[in-house]
Amino acid sequence: MNRRVVIYVFLIVVLLSFSIVGTSCDFIKGATPNTPSTKLEGGLPPEFGILTEALNTLSETYVDKGKLDLQKLSQGAVKGMLEAVGDPYTGYVNPESHKEEMASFAGKFEGIGAVLGVSEGQLVIVSPFSDSPAEKAGIKAGDKIMKVDDQPASKMTPVEASQKIRGKAGTSVKLLVQHQGDTELIEIEIVRAEIPLESVLLEMRGDIAYIRITQFLQTTGADLQKNLRDAIGKGAKGVVLDLRNNPGGILDGAVDVTSQFLLRGIVVEVVDGEGMHGQLRVKSGGVATNVPLILLVNGGSASASEIVAGALQDSGRAKLAGSKTYGKGSVQRIINLSDGSGLHITTAHWFTPNGRPIDGVGITPDFPLELEGDKLVDWAIDYLKSQVTAELVPASV
Repeated sequence: MNRRVVIYVFLIVVLLSFSIVGTSCDFIKGATPNTPSTKLEGGLPPEFGILTEALNTLSETYVDKGKLDLQKLSQGAVKGMLEAVGDPYTGYVNPESHKEEMASFAGKFEGIGAVLGVSEGQLVIVSPFSDSPAEKAGIKAGDKIMKVDDQPASKMTPVEASQKIRGKAGTSVKLLVQHQGDTELIEIEIVRAEIPLESVLLEMRGDIAYIRITQFLQTTGADLQKNLRDAIGKGAKGVVLDLRNNPGGILDGAVDVTSQFLLRGIVVEVVDGEGMHGQLRVKSGGVATNVPLILLVNGGSASASEIVAGALQDSGRAKLAGSKTYGKGSVQRIINLSDGSGLHITTAHWFTPNGRPIDGVGITPDFPLELEGDKLVDWAIDYLKSQVTAELVPASV
């Protein structure tokens, strides 16, 4: 998949209810209540005079003046303004969808269970959620979305597409897709369902803990700590942390996860629009700072996943195995508007602790491997066991 494909938010898991989320997130948790803190002094600039001019003209000359809905018109104006920015991560969310996306951070949503991206104006699937309606219906990572319910998707923004694809459990949506590397177009009908957002999964493979993180939610750090304590209590001698097809999520979640494996240091460096640099550092209290660790990544590992991978790689704490990550290095803030709608605005770019840019580049693993599924997990387990064995062999002097 083109490395410059962008995930529109985190989940939008979220927006997608279908996910995204995008998105990236690397959403900054804690939306602000009305407008951004930086306000225009003296009202709108002269360039915005045409908005009033257009509204006055419409209200005076439109044939069905009584049918004009000022709220819808104002929302349409904001939507168009955000689209004109030209940033796939910056967009407007109507009140209904905004309410759903904020609720989805709490642990579940209704939709098809996939992560949406856009590449060169073309909507694509970054990855379907495991065991989701999308995956069961045959949706694959890298699929191009050509139509949504018979409507061409070529000019849809991620927000528009997500609002069409998401929906109530039990209802269906039709996607016309093109699998990566194929020329044939396939129509797939997907029945929406309630998608639980269980982000941390643990499975003991002998004395190795296999932990998969599917996305970064508010609870991910605490859930990981609980699972790590459980694994260590069962005698785990190593951890395989699987971040494959993890599209990201809340920035705080990435910091919390990284902090379980490091005693100290920088997790990520954030640079805002004014060029100001800030650092998010490791939190104290990690429970697996000395346990042998290896991370699994691929092209669906994005955003917050890349923050974790970059921090642990730069610190020398863990090796990465798999394929190059997605390459999303920007941070979005969710801002609540007074009518219940919301804005997703890119507010900063992030870099690894060593200053490596990730946006459009991704992170190259220490062990580039074409193995997939459990074959890569088995390789990682064998690698960890070899490292544990090597540590037990006395060094020659």
